[in-house]
Amino acid sequence: MSPLLDPDDGLGPPLDWQGKPVRCRECAHIAINQMGLCAKGKACIRDRRARRVERFLRGNRDLADQYLDHPYFEVRAGAARHCNLFRLPPMLDDPEPEVRAMATLRLPEERIRDMIHDTDTDVRIAAASRLSGRALMPAIHDSAYMVRLTAVRRMPPELLPLVRHDPDPEVRQWVARRIDLRALPDMAFDPDPLVRRAVAERLMPDQLVLMVADSDFRVRFCVAERIVEDELFALLDDPEEAIRDLARQRIAAVPQLASRLASPVSYPVSHLRLVAPEPDSSPSSTENAR
Repeated sequence: MSPLLDPDDGLGPPLDWQGKPVRCRECAHIAINQMGLCAKGKACIRDRRARRVERFLRGNRDLADQYLDHPYFEVRAGAARHCNLFRLPPMLDDPEPEVRAMATLRLPEERIRDMIHDTDTDVRIAAASRLSGRALMPAIHDSAYMVRLTAVRRMPPELLPLVRHDPDPEVRQWVARRIDLRALPDMAFDPDPLVRRAVAERLMPDQLVLMVADSDFRVRFCVAERIVEDELFALLDDPEEAIRDLARQRIAAVPQLASRLASPVSYPVSHLRLVAPEPDSSPSSTENAR
C-alpha cells in the first residue's frame, strides 16, 4: 500500500495552519488528489500537521520550490527539505529557525559557515554537524552543550586538547574517546568517573598504572582488564573482590608470573601497599631482642 494511502495516523481532524477545515475542492492540487498523490488527513500541503505536509512533499518533490515562501513555517521547512538546492541560500535568512536549520543541513559547507553564530541553538547544532576543521572552532565556546558536543564529535583530534576541560562531562567523554593518544594521559585525573573510564578504555596498557588507585570501581575494573600483566599485582589487594579475581586470573594465565601468586614476598616492592609490621610479642622474640 502506498504511504499516502495509509489509514489515518491518529493526528486528529484535518485543519489548515489557520485552524480552518481542509477542503480538497478549494485546493490548487485537485488533479493530484484525483490521481491519488495526496489525501486529506494523510498527505496534504494545506494541513497544519508537519507529518502530513512532509508526506505530500515527499510524494510530490517537484512542487517543493513553489512553497518556499509559504506563510506557514512548517510548509517552508518541508519545502526546504525537498526543493532544488539552488533555491536554498535565501532560506538561511528565514525568520524561523526550523527553516534555517533545514537549509543549513543541505547546503554546501562553504555556504553555511556563518550559521555557527546563529541565534538559535538548533541551527548552530545543524551547522556543527556539517562543518569541519577549524570552521568548528567557534562551537567549542558555545553556551549550549549540544553544540559543543556535536563539534567535538567532528573536529580533528589535534584540536581536541582545547576542549578537554569543557564544563560538561559528556563533552569530555567524547574528547577522551577521540583525542590523540599522546594527549590522553592528561585526562586520567578528570573529576568525572565516566570520563576517566573512557580514558582507561583507550590509554596504552603500560600507562594504565596511572589509574590503578582510581577511586571508582568501574575505572579500576577497566584497568584490570587492560593493564600489562606485570602491573596487575597492584590490584591483588583491591577493595573490590571482582577486581582482585580478575587480576588473579590474568596473572595465573601468564606462566612467568603465575608462580608469584603463591609467593607474596616475590612481588616487586613497588607493587605492594606498604603496611607497618605489627610488633612480635612472643617470648622468643623478646629474648632474641635482648
